[in-house]
Amino acid sequence: MRLASYRLDGRDSYGVVDAAADVDDSAALVIDIPANLADAPNDLAGFLARYDELRDIVGALRGDAVRLDHLELLPVIPDPRNIIAVGVNYVDHATETNDSVPPFPLLFSKFTSSISAHGAPIILPKESTQPDYEAELGIVIARPASEVPAEGALSYVGGYFTFNDVSARDFQNRTSQWTQGKGFPTFAPTGPFLVTPDEFGPPAGHSIRLRIGDEVLQEANTSDMVFDVATIVSYVSGVCALRPGDIIATGTPSGIGAARDPQRFLRPGDVVRVEIDGLPSLENGVTAA
Repeated sequence: MRLASYRLDGRDSYGVVDAAADVDDSAALVIDIPANLADAPNDLAGFLARYDELRDIVGALRGDAVRLDHLELLPVIPDPRNIIAVGVNYVDHATETNDSVPPFPLLFSKFTSSISAHGAPIILPKESTQPDYEAELGIVIARPASEVPAEGALSYVGGYFTFNDVSARDFQNRTSQWTQGKGFPTFAPTGPFLVTPDEFGPPAGHSIRLRIGDEVLQEANTSDMVFDVATIVSYVSGVCALRPGDIIATGTPSGIGAARDPQRFLRPGDVVRVEIDGLPSLENGVTAA
């Protein structure tokens, strides 16, 4: 199932998108869940928490549909409680940044105010001269998870989406703590849709790439992760009580702008596109502050 959060006629809502539709298909139709389902959860995070109960009911909805291009897409989870990210989770990325492959998942946070939507501009901070891109597989937690074993950890994942961990390298590298370079407004584009695990399948084995214009700057496979999704969910749940709607970004492959020769940072006018096989693509233009 493909799900989207959006604003329609001044009202924030969420709905089911046509099967296999991509965001480029402007004629794709969306069925609004709260408008067609009595006692529907208030938001997409709440729906994911009841997905097993509501999946067949929602799949059978035949209410009035709205064209995708009549909606204002919001981040897949507009108000996440946590955005937790994993660093150095591809061997080639560790090599290009002269880092060692970590023995445990390397965790950091992005401020929730950095959340952004497909199509929204990435706004470059005035103070940074090194704004960079990072293509990542994003996941959303569907139910409370605390100290869950890796076996069965995927059952706590409500869906997958494309994510761009935009990073101001000069701020990131000022101290040993990365958060200040990761949390500027618009630095966490997500979406455009969330794809549930029953459609996406196992999270390993999906090609992931990032383009700026026609140039491919990152390309790998989610099977190349040092720590797979189940391991990440299990580990994070051991240090943080995960709740429905929490976002985890699973790390980026090699090809970041800071590691290229010459370096290639984001510039006003760029159009950044993150592509993961099995998910709709995430595209954001870049603009100056």
